[in-house]
Amino acid sequence: MTNATLASRALRAAGRPLPAVAALLACALFAPLSQAATAPAHKPAPIYIHMNGANMFLENVVAVRPGQDVVFVDQDTGAHAIVGYNPLTGKPSPRFDGAVEGTPGPGHKVSTYAIAFRQPGLKFYYCSVHAELMKEPGGRTMPKKRPTVHGFGDPMAGLIIVTTDPHLLADNPATTHEKILPGYFGG
Repeated sequence: MTNATLASRALRAAGRPLPAVAALLACALFAPLSQAATAPAHKPAPIYIHMNGANMFLENVVAVRPGQDVVFVDQDTGAHAIVGYNPLTGKPSPRFDGAVEGTPGPGHKVSTYAIAFRQPGLKFYYCSVHAELMKEPGGRTMPKKRPTVHGFGDPMAGLIIVTTDPHLLADNPATTHEKILPGYFGG
């Protein structure tokens, strides 16, 4: 199952009753745990999520191992906030809450925010500077682009899939393995 497929199913499930969401998570995330004999002996390299002046997360769906660092890299001149939330309730995460300052450009110190998750699951997030949470019909809460914000028409939001499924982990974009993307600075 690809990241896009799992993300699509997760978003559809977010509007369903809790037992349906739990069943989806059990099938998609916890089944691979029984196949994994042991955790890797070394900590895996971080997965990078990049931002620039387009006000979007370049890699808006990524898969990581439990305990693997996810590093948000701000290659934009402006600041961004990264806020985790529960799509069923709209409640923000007390732990998944970071901010990154802007970066003037190549050759300057690049601002980052890193977080790791120990348990498999789906971690939804958005930039509260460029998007706002709104209730949708059916009761789920989703980020929507702030009307006064420039950039693309999509909200600045994403999903981290915490899993041991080797197929999902191998499906990350190549850019998730590079901290700085040459030519990506902009604001």
